[in-house]
Amino acid sequence: MVTAQAQGATLNTDVLAKRPTTVAETGLSEALLLDLLVKHIFTSGVLTKEVLVNKMAITGGILQYLLDTAKKLAWVENRQTTADGQMRYALSLAGELHAKQAFARSGYLGLAPIPLAQYVPICRKQSSRANPITLDMLQQGLKGLVLPRDLLHKVGPAMNSCRPVLIYGPPGTGKSYLCRHLNLALGDDVLIPYALAIGNEIIQVFDPELHHSVEMVANHNPLDLAQGHDPRWIRCHRPLRITGGELTAEMLEVRFDNHSRTYMAPLQLKANNGILLLDDLGRQRISTKQLFNRWIIPMEERRDFLGLQSGEHFEIPFELILLFSTNLDPKELVDEAFLRRLGYKIHFDALDEDLYRQIWFRVCDELKLSCTEEVFRYLLREYHQGCNKPLIPCYPRDLLGIISDQVHFMKLEPVVTQSLIDSAWSIYFV
Repeated sequence: MVTAQAQGATLNTDVLAKRPTTVAETGLSEALLLDLLVKHIFTSGVLTKEVLVNKMAITGGILQYLLDTAKKLAWVENRQTTADGQMRYALSLAGELHAKQAFARSGYLGLAPIPLAQYVPICRKQSSRANPITLDMLQQGLKGLVLPRDLLHKVGPAMNSCRPVLIYGPPGTGKSYLCRHLNLALGDDVLIPYALAIGNEIIQVFDPELHHSVEMVANHNPLDLAQGHDPRWIRCHRPLRITGGELTAEMLEVRFDNHSRTYMAPLQLKANNGILLLDDLGRQRISTKQLFNRWIIPMEERRDFLGLQSGEHFEIPFELILLFSTNLDPKELVDEAFLRRLGYKIHFDALDEDLYRQIWFRVCDELKLSCTEEVFRYLLREYHQGCNKPLIPCYPRDLLGIISDQVHFMKLEPVVTQSLIDSAWSIYFV
């Protein structure tokens, strides 16, 4: 039995997404499955039943029914069996013609999709809010970071809420760095559909650059597929989708590629059951006002509305932790009415001396540099205090990185000296 840990609770994926054993249980039309079958055979030329099962992620029983139907329609022919006795299948001329017609309607070629009606309840059940995060979980997930304790007491409740979160403050204070690690605090896996079916239209959702599969190797016959969860779902770590200045209005909608004749999911659909971080808010190619207007309903009602090229519209869950990060003054980005819709507004600022020291010496260890307390005090006295520079979390890594580069280039002892700090500071700051 395959299970995933969901913040202390056990999520039984076999029950959550039970393997279908009939065409009806897939929730898909027989015509859609037949089209997908002949497209796979057309692309490969000749395929065995086992390979087809893996390419379509359906049980051997369903596949055999589809092959028998395709034979009755004179689309599929038997070919000589393999050396180990497996039947091989190819398309007839009529089958090739139908495959070409199917490709003209849709270029999708992948696993059988999940119908929208099956996706919605599973997505809702996998919400990260189903098992609220605790302080212990947050500390464990972020144990590699040096953070003020009061910050954890703000971030944790924000992640449990159903409201979007705005994180703001000066550059270099660790806003983006923290957000990029928050999914570690969730610490569990979810099921991501390889693709969604909206009627007979298919939208690819699974993105290998975003969705990191953690599927276990099955210990049973792949032709049987009577055990385990529905393989049309891919078991993955909760996704963390980050977008910044490249964000456009088009990225928030279903996109149709005329060349490949395929639909691609918008970023919020790909990020469902995970975290979506909009970094550098206010610097996107879409205005902040346009962005907030587009997401008023999703942010308040946790549901979004998307459309297809045909004009058909459909509703999907907006089941994610939505984070905004900015270096700008929030009051200059949006008006007070929009700011009220952001349930949590968390300010990041410079560190106190103790936390700054922890980061400095931790980075020294990582870079295998030796530094005395006297040299560190020199940095604070001569530069941070002397130049009135706040103790920003990014400075230790940046300054020590320059020092490490100089040490390697000049073949020096790996020791931080006052002269190396003088040089690094003059290079780093303008």
